[in-house]
Amino acid sequence: MATFLPIAPVGEGQAWLLSCAPDPAAVQQAWDSGQLAAIPSGPYWRVAQVELSRSLDALGRLGSTPVGPILTDIYSSTAWWFLSLDLTDQLDDIAGLTVHPVGWALECPPVTHSLGGRWWLAIPDGTGRLTDPTMLAAALGPGGYRQEARDPE
Repeated sequence: MATFLPIAPVGEGQAWLLSCAPDPAAVQQAWDSGQLAAIPSGPYWRVAQVELSRSLDALGRLGSTPVGPILTDIYSSTAWWFLSLDLTDQLDDIAGLTVHPVGWALECPPVTHSLGGRWWLAIPDGTGRLTDPTMLAAALGPGGYRQEARDPE
């Protein structure tokens, strides 16, 4: 089954990401200068860090299940999933996954293009949609969640 990621409106996604920054003007200035911009997690989202290849596998397992933004770094082979703030212990037993604390700063490129080896695997869509941590845990866990197992044809 092929993974389909709908194209999100880039302008709305960029505006949403900027609205999550404590100083949107400083973030925009960094991007205009060709630099990554540090945007801290919280108060809008949490960040789960996973190896890129595992993230790609999980995304394939999720199929058409909606996900929130996923930022990747090709040089470090890392992916960061944006999760809801009400995250509790859903991801505690997932080996190789790190949930960063609220306030942890993620170096982000603009939504419009890659920068410094970082690119959006799933761009913010402007709605504030985030990945459901329970679905991510199932997709990364033993056996892995599969869309077709949940939604029979």
